[in-house]
Amino acid sequence: MSAKEAVNPGGRVSLISLSDVHVVHKARTGGLFSRDRVYALTGADLSLEPGETLGVVGESGCGKSTLAKVLVGVQRPTAGTVSFRGRDLWAMKPAERRATIGSRTGMIFQDPSTALNRRLTVRQILRDPLDVHRRGTPAQREERVRELMALVGLPRVLADGLPGQLSGGQRQRVAIARALALEPDLVVADEPTSALDVSVRAQILNLLLDLKERLGLALVFVSHDIQTVRRMSDRVITMYLGRIVEESPAGEVTDRARHPYTRALFSATPGLLDPIDPIPLAGPVPSATRPPSGCPFRTRCWKADHACAAVMPDFADAATPGHRFRCHHPVADGQSTRELVAQAATLGTADVRIATDVPPDIPPQMNAREP
Repeated sequence: MSAKEAVNPGGRVSLISLSDVHVVHKARTGGLFSRDRVYALTGADLSLEPGETLGVVGESGCGKSTLAKVLVGVQRPTAGTVSFRGRDLWAMKPAERRATIGSRTGMIFQDPSTALNRRLTVRQILRDPLDVHRRGTPAQREERVRELMALVGLPRVLADGLPGQLSGGQRQRVAIARALALEPDLVVADEPTSALDVSVRAQILNLLLDLKERLGLALVFVSHDIQTVRRMSDRVITMYLGRIVEESPAGEVTDRARHPYTRALFSATPGLLDPIDPIPLAGPVPSATRPPSGCPFRTRCWKADHACAAVMPDFADAATPGHRFRCHHPVADGQSTRELVAQAATLGTADVRIATDVPPDIPPQMNAREP
């Protein structure tokens, strides 16, 4: 099934779907009157089913957080369509869109210290979404606050505490409870454990998994910790320089991924029982203001040639249903990571110099919706 389709093969409407979504920002980089375009998201096609967990991996600056903001309606796309239960989110009237997104989605941010208002008590933080959306009577809202605290394992005595009086793990539990306050269908967790101590991370991850199963949530889990993403997810998408370059079942992403970048990314955290060197990648990630033409990964890829510089390949389907990738020269099905390490070390990074700063293939109507 193409990710552009909002209806799955069973005839049900997907919870949320993105079709050819682009996000372009303007940034001052060359002086007061000079502005460059930052291509934060390019041609994103994606669908998410109710109750599904989708993992999102990639290096810093690849567009993971931008994608997360698009999914919860915080970021309006410059071009493309975001559909929530089959309806175009940005074609709705503003009040309807706020009510739909505000009540049906929740977001857990990276750092609970900055995501929570330090002047409000835990009770006020959890009541705020209930008050804004006028859910129930005041007494029912107070009861809901108690339910939420119990749901995430917070002692009731902390209800009158301020965020500064809580530990990092407790603050993140408050943030999770706030995201669940309105019983959303979708929760997006953007690096939810990166600001926490190692000893607390496992507790928060187990809590998210437990809540997903108990409440039937659809969960989008964005993280640099790619092995954790693999273990928590049903599907994993790999992003590079604003593009989705591979989508695969979580069980195949380590050893059967077909895109060279995905294999290189997961080779950086090998298992302890069979340690191997990571696949070497030469050079830094290109600038999002002047991305390479064609496949953006070609400047660091040992397989790249002039075809990679000329055009970004369309998605191709792997043997397993739900596994697709965008690559002119994919990794052979079943090829071991150890073989790829030797291959990359032998070939080195391809010297493909043509058209290194051609803007991505974006729709002509983009200017009309540019921020």
